[in-house]
Amino acid sequence: QEQLVESGGGLVQPGGSLRLSCRASRMIFSTFAPANVAWYRQAPGKQREMVANIDRDSTTNYADSVKGRFTISRNNSRKTAWLQMNNLKPEDTGIYYCHVEGLDWGQGTQVTVSS
Repeated sequence: QEQLVESGGGLVQPGGSLRLSCRASRMIFSTFAPANVAWYRQAPGKQREMVANIDRDSTTNYADSVKGRFTISRNNSRKTAWLQMNNLKPEDTGIYYCHVEGLDWGQGTQVTVSS
């Protein structure tokens, strides 16, 4: 069974930064490289929403709410993707999930933005 391992969440003050990582630990390179990768988040009482997406050509898309603050990237040889989050706001609080095309969801990582 393939597995996603997410990490990097935590508690941060408004205006702070966090870097989330997601590694497809048992996926082979030739499968990861062409796969679409996205980060989603789910706030308490709300539906899961996509915040950033990166395709096989490293073309990126972002939710309007995070444009200019979040950056998604990937390294295919390391089978890893990242989400750099800057100027965090309280409304960014939630569980962040990585999704790699073809794999089950990971366990998520909690991000809390609070003073």
